[in-house]
Amino acid sequence: MTLEKVALVTGANKGIGFAAARQLGERGIAVLVGARDEALGKRAADALAADGIAATPIGLDVTDPARVAEAAGEIERRYGRLDILVNNAGTAGGFTGAPSEAGAADLREVYETNVFGVVTVTGAMLPLLLRSPAGRVVNLSSHVGSLTLQSDPGSPLAGVNMIAYQSSKTALNAVTVAYAKELRGTPVKVNTALPGVVATDINHHRGRRTPAEGAAIVVRLALLDEDGPSGACLADEGPVPW
Repeated sequence: MTLEKVALVTGANKGIGFAAARQLGERGIAVLVGARDEALGKRAADALAADGIAATPIGLDVTDPARVAEAAGEIERRYGRLDILVNNAGTAGGFTGAPSEAGAADLREVYETNVFGVVTVTGAMLPLLLRSPAGRVVNLSSHVGSLTLQSDPGSPLAGVNMIAYQSSKTALNAVTVAYAKELRGTPVKVNTALPGVVATDINHHRGRRTPAEGAAIVVRLALLDEDGPSGACLADEGPVPW
């Protein structure tokens, strides 16, 4: 019997991650609901399962290499491979001051999840993704991570200057390119998804878009066919400059 596709979504107990898990599950994909708080992960997986989606909770703190390794081992034992990895877990951190007021600890707090966490999870899951006939990695970034848009005085983002969050997403974009370069010639594609300004906890639910709308580009990149791009930065409207 052919095994259905298996997807892991980090931070999938709420927001864009939960919406992406739902949309992938609605397409017949077995979804692993990654969550740092296992009780919240189980609640989210149960909600999806109640709607007929094959959802399984998996404890996953992206900042804890030991827990990430345990999750990879669990996925290997259950499925033997991974077809889709959505690195969705993210944080804006607690620092809200001017860049000149920031300390290294303020950036480190955000980088631990948004950058180092992605590296930890991707590294642990890559051997499983390489066993898939069409492995896909989708990293959740943001328009504010674009150096082109950040530095353009005429850009709508010209007034946004969140040193920790913005620089973490710029770094994540570079990480995406690095993985895509390494994995050329393999079945694994790695891309960055920009969901837009979505109403989530990060912005105190002040975003203009719903999580379901933001998840659409994530799912599109997760299901790319063989001719799709790798090492790209894409939003609903198309490519976004680095």
